[in-house]
Amino acid sequence: MSSDGHRHDHDHGHSSDREHSHGHGSASCCGAGTVAAVTAPAPVNGRSFQVSGLDCAEEVAILNRVVGPKVGGQDHLAFDVINGRMTLLDSARHLTDDEVAQLVAGTGMSAKPWDADNAAEDQAAHLARQKLFTGLSGGFWAAGFLYHIIETGMGGALGLFAGHGEAPMPMAEAGLFALAILFGVWLVAPKAWSSARRLSPDMNLLMVVAVAGAIGLGEFFEAATVAFFFSLSLYLESWSVGRARNAVSALLDLAPPTARVLREDGSEADVPAAEVAVDDRFIVRGGDRIPLDGEVVDGAGAVDQAPITGESALVPKEAGDEVYAGTINGEGTLTVRATKAASDTVLAKIIRMVGDAHSKRAPVEQWVAKFARVYTPIVMVLAIALAVLPPLLMGGAWDYWFYNALVLLVIACPCALVISTPVSIVAALTASARAGVLIKGGAYVEAPGRTTALAMDKTGTITMGEPEVAAVHPLGGASARDLMTLAAGLEARSSHPLARAILARAEADGIALSAAEDTRTVPGRGLEGSAEGRAIWLGSDRFAAEKGFGNAIPADLRDRIESAGSTLVAVGDDTGVTGVLELRDRIRPDAKDIVARLHAQGVKTIVMLTGDNERTARAVADEVGIDEVRAELLPEDKVAAIEELHDTHTMVAMIGDGVNDAPAMARAHYAIAMGAVGSDAAIETADIALMTDDIGRVPWLIGHSRRTMTIIHQNIGISLATKAVFVGLTAFGMASMWGAIAADVGVSLLVVANALRLLNGHRAKAPPAGGEPVGRQMAKGALAHGH
Repeated sequence: MSSDGHRHDHDHGHSSDREHSHGHGSASCCGAGTVAAVTAPAPVNGRSFQVSGLDCAEEVAILNRVVGPKVGGQDHLAFDVINGRMTLLDSARHLTDDEVAQLVAGTGMSAKPWDADNAAEDQAAHLARQKLFTGLSGGFWAAGFLYHIIETGMGGALGLFAGHGEAPMPMAEAGLFALAILFGVWLVAPKAWSSARRLSPDMNLLMVVAVAGAIGLGEFFEAATVAFFFSLSLYLESWSVGRARNAVSALLDLAPPTARVLREDGSEADVPAAEVAVDDRFIVRGGDRIPLDGEVVDGAGAVDQAPITGESALVPKEAGDEVYAGTINGEGTLTVRATKAASDTVLAKIIRMVGDAHSKRAPVEQWVAKFARVYTPIVMVLAIALAVLPPLLMGGAWDYWFYNALVLLVIACPCALVISTPVSIVAALTASARAGVLIKGGAYVEAPGRTTALAMDKTGTITMGEPEVAAVHPLGGASARDLMTLAAGLEARSSHPLARAILARAEADGIALSAAEDTRTVPGRGLEGSAEGRAIWLGSDRFAAEKGFGNAIPADLRDRIESAGSTLVAVGDDTGVTGVLELRDRIRPDAKDIVARLHAQGVKTIVMLTGDNERTARAVADEVGIDEVRAELLPEDKVAAIEELHDTHTMVAMIGDGVNDAPAMARAHYAIAMGAVGSDAAIETADIALMTDDIGRVPWLIGHSRRTMTIIHQNIGISLATKAVFVGLTAFGMASMWGAIAADVGVSLLVVANALRLLNGHRAKAPPAGGEPVGRQMAKGALAHGH
């Protein structure tokens, strides 16, 4: 948001159409493994289907193998595991809905066209069905175990856990365990059969083979234990995904379903928020949540914006200020004019983006999915080798080593490993949204923690973004009033922060505003226009020099302004320079501390990229501790600066306004938009959007990213270590099947609980916002006008 020497670059809407060179995450399970290389389109660009049974990356891999070849390849599919959604991208080969449903049915899952209104009900029904069958399996397993205790006593019951090869089981007991097996594998068997037909082993097939093998050995108790606990594990997986989904859905509860609309005759009526039209007026009483985005037209008060921006302090509101759906009116009564429909509010956009975010998969998720696809067939081969080689080579008992091979299949199930990562990512995305940091996908959860270089603008980032005219310096015999009259006339139609500062000073001086004619922007330079038949202009000293008047600005005046860290704005006509305005933007009080925190977190290089002059930028950078300064830059110069950082750093981030800085933001590994509240462009442009212009969120973001990755690595380590221990025990014939499945379920529970701790990350880690976001009006104007 650089002042750029007070350049006026009216570049509307470029951000919405830009293509990230670093890409928005692939939804394909087999996508590439780096942030920079993930290029598949987001899943909203195509036809979506609700897939019952789509609970984890294992099912994603199955659907990729079955549906992928029919649509031209896996790259034409996108998945949202959290919402159970599969999308055929616009680039996919056309299939009818019935063809898609038939293909998915062949995997043991079911699919129907996506209906957002019924999706939650379908997911709840699927979870209820899993709960029912798991409960029946567990109930019959417990009944069989209880029957055994009654028949043989507690000592006989312990014998069930001692191993295998006992006397034949009574028919009634075997029947109870058989029912436990039936209900335990009821929902798994279709997927296992599909896997077997395709000669593509997965964890469902591993479990069914293990159960069938145990039955073949007459080990009904162990077969029932495997079936029940595997069914329980899958239910817990679905429950944890639902838990993360519900955390996202809780955002929906922020905006009240109705608005108290003020009719033209002065009467009031409660109307569903979805039916309120743009420009309708509604009343918000003290303590009420605001139902829609709008502009205050009457009343004054203070609004709690924490649900949207994460700010801890109430934000004063009066006529002309913006308010947002989901925020809370603290005191007083406000009359608000709706500026957006319920489906277009900032809150609605956040909900949609968080809901879609999981399709942009983190590299670590892709690694886990690839690992599971290779790992499962290897386990099948090892199990066969364990069952066959010891009897053939060492004369071992066939039933003994066949049993050990079944134990290996059970413990090798990658369920805990597969589930841990997506739940962690979604929990991290949700926690960040609550803290006022909107991360646009799993691919960008991992990136901040590896940041080594950070490029940022000056105005509104390091500085407050609300400049004021600190001094007026008329030249060549002109008066201060003449100078302000010319400047205010040129800026009369602009909403740029520097323009507002000039207009505010003119108003304070009692100067009547008369807009200049034929005003036009000179990109990167300033403004030109005409007044009273003469050409007038305003802009940087570089602009003055290009017009041939560079020497008219006294060198000592220029030096004094620039050494103070102020911005010089020259004003003149076709005869020369009328004078110079000195505009100053206060440095944020916490900017120095924030830069120090970033350095302490391992960000090696912090670079200021600005269109302002070198000395002004250097004065600000020196005060706050920024490492490098690149000044007097045009947009293309910022791109070159980012490319230079690419050569020496592994992860480069760019903080900008989402419009004027879009080319540089696209070239960075990931981009952060400042002050996204109030600007659709900022929300839709960057990979990460800070909902206020508080740069203090950036150190929090880096810490949150690292905490997320720590938990994911813990989960992966716990899963693999447990499996390694049991594989070793199995190789020496020291493990039992019930022990293996209990360990697997225990690890699944542990990794899910560990992942869901991230949902509380915003409470523990979010920084204080420091009161009202003083730059929110600046962000709105600058984003609209490309500064």
